[in-house]
Amino acid sequence: MSHRRALWLMVLVTLLWSTAGVVSRQLDSARGFEVTFWRSAFTLLSLLAWWGLREGRAGLAPMLRRSPLLWASAACWATMFTAFMLALTMTTVANVLVVMSLGPLFTALLAWLLLGQRLAPRTVLAVALAGAGVAWMFSAQGLQLGWGPLVALAVPLAAAGNFVLLQRHARQSAVSLPHAVALGALLSCLVTLPMAWPFEASANDMAWLALLGATQLALPCVLMVHLSRVLSATEVSLLALLELIFGAAWAWWLAGEALSSRTLSGAALVLVALVLNELRRRPVALQTSAP
Repeated sequence: MSHRRALWLMVLVTLLWSTAGVVSRQLDSARGFEVTFWRSAFTLLSLLAWWGLREGRAGLAPMLRRSPLLWASAACWATMFTAFMLALTMTTVANVLVVMSLGPLFTALLAWLLLGQRLAPRTVLAVALAGAGVAWMFSAQGLQLGWGPLVALAVPLAAAGNFVLLQRHARQSAVSLPHAVALGALLSCLVTLPMAWPFEASANDMAWLALLGATQLALPCVLMVHLSRVLSATEVSLLALLELIFGAAWAWWLAGEALSSRTLSGAALVLVALVLNELRRRPVALQTSAP
């Protein structure tokens, strides 16, 4: 797969991720941890059905491997799926999103420390600009310190760890890392079930949550695992910030929410950072561990 094609597919991934907000507005009674539980459950069911129909038992067998690598990635996915919702119950959406914008910085540092990837000056500048852009988008609401932002910090930390993990072992044929997404969804279900019970979701809610599980998590997350073979970990984390811009655009287009000047200027700064990072890019050989 070419680098340019991988870039466009990663943009598609972020577009699918960004649909969570606008779809959640269609829910009748499901809230909080129940949304997380059913979204993770339908993610798991979608992937099991896809692999099972395509390959039968052979398609599901990789989930049964006793691989520390597989379960480490699964733990990262479960943390990302769950900590985001937990943080939202403890602080504002703006606080959570600002904290999540630290993802590219954490990823760049981990890639440098663990993979030995040198940080080009344009990448350092892009990470700084992107973080500043996200912070500016939500600066009007102010960042409130407390447990909420600390819990939210688990999301970019887990994402950075997962991106670097996928990068390091992207070509290892002994372990199927896409199956870690399904295991992560399973772990998320187990963690959120006690807090999601008793269920209150209506039939309409279940239909929308099934759509979220299949198209907002299952498809883009598995696709991102495959793209990690072509794109660097820092590049993936920077592109992931497009989710915030697409999310704001969905809210404006379908929910009629006005976009403030801060939102527009902050989004423009993020886009400038992404373009800057791709200028005069040279192919970088992925570092992988021995099978």
